[in-house]
Amino acid sequence: MAGEKKMFGFEEVAKHNVTKDCWLVIAGKVYDVTPFMDEHPGGDEVLLAVTGKDATSDFEDIGHSDSAREMMEKYHIGEIDASTIPAKRTFVPPQQGSHVQAKDSDLLIKILQFLVPILILGLAFGIRHYSKSE
Repeated sequence: MAGEKKMFGFEEVAKHNVTKDCWLVIAGKVYDVTPFMDEHPGGDEVLLAVTGKDATSDFEDIGHSDSAREMMEKYHIGEIDASTIPAKRTFVPPQQGSHVQAKDSDLLIKILQFLVPILILGLAFGIRHYSKSE
């Protein structure tokens, strides 16, 4: 494609998320990898798994070769409009209920750690007492 590349909105790119129509966002660029789906060494499932999000970190984590990076250029169809990319999902802490439940189980464990040795000691003294009296 000669000249300037097209600018795409994130929502538009995210719609292309099936084997017969697959677009990816990597390092701010939009790639139509539909023709490459059958040839991808990692299989098409890996590519489909990163549609609808910025796949840059997934791409980099794999450690693609220089030849793979060069090969990508023929699938480059445009740029992503950075203002349309949704904010990263932030960590949502677990519900308060499960946190309280964890504290209850911690308390139970501490009580048992205290009581079990005392019960064993008491049992040992009891056995010793009864065996002496016979």
